[in-house]
Amino acid sequence: MMQHRLTCLAFTILLLGIMGMAVAAQPPKDLHIVGDHWTAWYPPETYAEGAELYVIEKGDTLWDLSNRFYGDPYLWPQLWERNQYILDAHWIYPGDTLVVGLEVTPVEELTMDIGEDEGVPEGDELFDRAPGAPIPLGSEDDIYCTGYIDEPGEVFPFHVIGAEYESLTPTMRDFSSRRSSAYRLSSTSKLGLLMTDIVYLDGGRQAGMMPGDVYTAVRPEHLVKHPETKKTLGRFYRYLGRVRVLTAQEDSAIAEIVHSCLGIGLDDGLKPFTPEPVPLSRQSGMIGFNNPVEREELAGAPVIVSSNFDQISLGQGHVVFIDQGSLHDVTPGDLYTIYRKTPAGQPPLIVGELGILSVREQASLAKILKSRYAIHIGDRLDPKYE
Repeated sequence: MMQHRLTCLAFTILLLGIMGMAVAAQPPKDLHIVGDHWTAWYPPETYAEGAELYVIEKGDTLWDLSNRFYGDPYLWPQLWERNQYILDAHWIYPGDTLVVGLEVTPVEELTMDIGEDEGVPEGDELFDRAPGAPIPLGSEDDIYCTGYIDEPGEVFPFHVIGAEYESLTPTMRDFSSRRSSAYRLSSTSKLGLLMTDIVYLDGGRQAGMMPGDVYTAVRPEHLVKHPETKKTLGRFYRYLGRVRVLTAQEDSAIAEIVHSCLGIGLDDGLKPFTPEPVPLSRQSGMIGFNNPVEREELAGAPVIVSSNFDQISLGQGHVVFIDQGSLHDVTPGDLYTIYRKTPAGQPPLIVGELGILSVREQASLAKILKSRYAIHIGDRLDPKYE
């Protein structure tokens, strides 16, 4: 009898363990079953005839798969572009299908006929005609860890109102970092909250916030004035990182910082995260230094108006803002030659080249790709057409 009871008890414990494992293995509520696997996306049911397909396996990333199929991990935005059902490139699911083949334009039949007017390109002209494969104009951090210029009074739907760290720090009445936020008096010796830190948000289910939602942390900073007109172009909003909601109550939520650029603090605003792929562009050599545009062509041209952290002397690799955006038909991937004003009677000086990373209505984020000399706020731009 005793042995029978022990057997029943062991079976019960085993059954509860299995049930516990099943519950623990349940996916987040925003996942659903497609075929035989869980996913957050809605893959196409059919694919074009002849398409080269790959079924995602556990541990795969777009970075690794781009290296595997394209020979270059930096071409992951191109792979993402080919699979637009994936709304966030950071989350791909085993069992989903990717289109991995590259679209190649057939090469026309070569002939030996060369027109008299065209001839054979030489020198820099040859490179301008054959710029090579598209390459990323920057990195994810160039976009997600800089910010944007927009209207001065932007209102954010949610804010960071607290953090676990506050409860771990003893109250210090006269400590220098004691600060009063819009929500409470805070005593903490941590200058900023970083990855894996737990934070509390002022939104919840009633406001539409759900577990798994990702928000970008933003901090409004200084007004940006145009270097020539001195008029206010907008306010600079700095990206600080991203948080993912873990639990949503009725009017509040608990979240984890999943990406950090600078320390996130109390009062920092939150807006829904919108993925932006790093633009690709075919780059060629800079235009000939002996062939600048006419001075008159730079009248009304885009101007570099601001830099990250107010850097004064700029060069290759720095990110900057220009005073034109989507309202001026600027798009990610556009290339510009950078010019410096010169004394009357002299041609404009070519100082470098930049590419557009991200666009707002009135301003755009760009990265300096090449620099001959130091680049300054106020330098002008001329579109570079391939």
